[in-house]
Amino acid sequence: MTTRPRTSPARRTTSADGREREPGQEQGHEQGHEHGHGHGHEPGHPYAIHARALAKSYPGGTEAVRGVDLAVRPGETFAFLGPNGAGKSTTISLLCALARPTAGEAHVCGADVRTEPQRVRRTVGLLFQHSALDSNLTARQNLYVHARLYGLSRAAAGARGAELLALAGLDDRQRAPVRTLSGGMRRRLEIARALLHDPRVLFLDEPTVGLDPHARAQIWDHLHALRAERRTTLFLTTHYLEEAEHCDRIAIIDAGRVVAEGPPRELKAEIADDRLRLRTSDDAATAGILRDTFGLSPAVAGDAAVPDEADAGVTVRVGEGATWIPQLCVALAARDIAVHAVSTTPPTLDDVFFHHTGRSIRA
Repeated sequence: MTTRPRTSPARRTTSADGREREPGQEQGHEQGHEHGHGHGHEPGHPYAIHARALAKSYPGGTEAVRGVDLAVRPGETFAFLGPNGAGKSTTISLLCALARPTAGEAHVCGADVRTEPQRVRRTVGLLFQHSALDSNLTARQNLYVHARLYGLSRAAAGARGAELLALAGLDDRQRAPVRTLSGGMRRRLEIARALLHDPRVLFLDEPTVGLDPHARAQIWDHLHALRAERRTTLFLTTHYLEEAEHCDRIAIIDAGRVVAEGPPRELKAEIADDRLRLRTSDDAATAGILRDTFGLSPAVAGDAAVPDEADAGVTVRVGEGATWIPQLCVALAARDIAVHAVSTTPPTLDDVFFHHTGRSIRA
């Protein structure tokens, strides 16, 4: 199956990269789409993505995005971390010029999302949260059809598809119907499709949602290789904490607002205290001892202050958690309370989210 653009061939010209161009289409709009191993950005624009006070409201008063500021440099891997309904997908729609902001401004590789939406769309690739592949076509046919829709000639579409199938590790499955591919393979194929026009910025909306841990790890191996080989800027949304750890910087978004932003390590360092967990023969009594004897503020499993692990027993925040264990165990033993398990963990991104929002992202 092949799909031809409905524009008459007589009205098109073919560029050196095999792309069919409408008469009057500016050569400058094609810059940055040459198939190579690096992507530049517009001179005078140091950011691949730059947004100020970006907002989106809907009739009825719903504010999906509220005053978001972003500054993502070329080649970075940047993540929006937040729960479902936080405004992540809406922000991507605004940055890809698929929706118009209610207020604020945003530029992608120097192109204004309000006044230059077509230029923005030529600059970015987008991986949707839900699959848009044709399950009845083969992997190769899916790429070919979409390459033709992007304006590539027949020869260029075939060559580009073969190149990206190899990049995705799917060249041995190129003739397999998409419906026969595993979830991880389909996701890699969707990433390949988003790269057909060689975008400088790749937006990935929940790129591993619904995949098992092994498939998720494979996707991230693929994304790391993509960034290393092509210097593509990656902007992803996720509610998986471990995915955010892969990123250079993250922004935590809640109810449409960015509440924290920075490298994961720095955000966790701001929390400072370790999480000390104890499972004892009497967790309620243990919590009382921690409060009354040591002046701590413990939480028992089931409390809102215990963001994960429902069977955690008693949780308390302390600096240098390991140094507290001996004295706590002695105090509990003196009151005939047996300690079944004790552990300390450094701050996590879930702790960071809880610190800024008052609840767990896992909730």
